[in-house]
Amino acid sequence: MNKRKIILVTDGDEKAKKAIEVAIKNVDGRCISKSWGNPTKLSGKDIVDLIVTAEYDPVAVMVDDKGDPGYGVGEQALSEIVGDDRVTIAGVVAVASNTEGVNGIEVDYSIDCRGEKVEGGVDKEGNATGEKRLYGDTVDILEVYEFPLIIGIGDIGKMNGSDDCKIGAPIITKAFTDILNRKEL
Repeated sequence: MNKRKIILVTDGDEKAKKAIEVAIKNVDGRCISKSWGNPTKLSGKDIVDLIVTAEYDPVAVMVDDKGDPGYGVGEQALSEIVGDDRVTIAGVVAVASNTEGVNGIEVDYSIDCRGEKVEGGVDKEGNATGEKRLYGDTVDILEVYEFPLIIGIGDIGKMNGSDDCKIGAPIITKAFTDILNRKEL
């Protein structure tokens, strides 16, 4: 059986869901819309069961801890997804939040609220922070695993309107495009 190529996104509120649905269509992929939730409602196994029924790759899935700085349900689902041999991770979009008490993740790079590639992390509004790390409620678990690419981004579907789905969710679309354009795929 061929492994399904997925993109993990560490956000799952309703605005993010709408923007992700638009963005994944922009790159000719599929979204597991049932994976949305703030926090994540489905187990990782349940999400993978849905992934394997998708018509084609790539498949975007959402995991979210709803601001929990500890090991929350979104991180548990992410861990289960990564450990499932039916999928391969094409990349991760790590989403910044205002959650305090997190270690954050060192990203390969971020895409700011203007759609520009920046070294290091961004904040929830999508502004470069000047730090190598991005801080969010569902990102600490990412350091446990090896991923081909981790792209930081501000709050999906928001960023003061610069990622709104009404304008095509351009910031998350660029993150998806960058992940899919990697030569290793």
